[in-house]
Amino acid sequence: MIARTGRRRAVAKALTLLLPAAPYSDIEKIRADALAPHLKALPASTAVWLAAVAHVRHEHTSYDELLADGYDRDAARFFVVDETNAVLTHWRATRLLEPDADDE
Repeated sequence: MIARTGRRRAVAKALTLLLPAAPYSDIEKIRADALAPHLKALPASTAVWLAAVAHVRHEHTSYDELLADGYDRDAARFFVVDETNAVLTHWRATRLLEPDADDE
């Protein structure tokens, strides 16, 4: 199912505001994830944030390797928060993960 045009515009705007320097290939994957049906009830900015964090965690950190090594999800997320924030900083993100906060 194709997302409504208004939702697509809202996601595009949120991507531009949140991740102004992210590479196009990453933006397109994050956009697709943010438009997924399970995130449609959320505001576009929240859907983009959740999609961006998940994308960075899986594609740009050692998160999946930690899971494969037997770490539970929360421990793996704790250990990759600095890697995640480094990528977000490189992309000039307007928001970063809080190391002590529960996962968004």
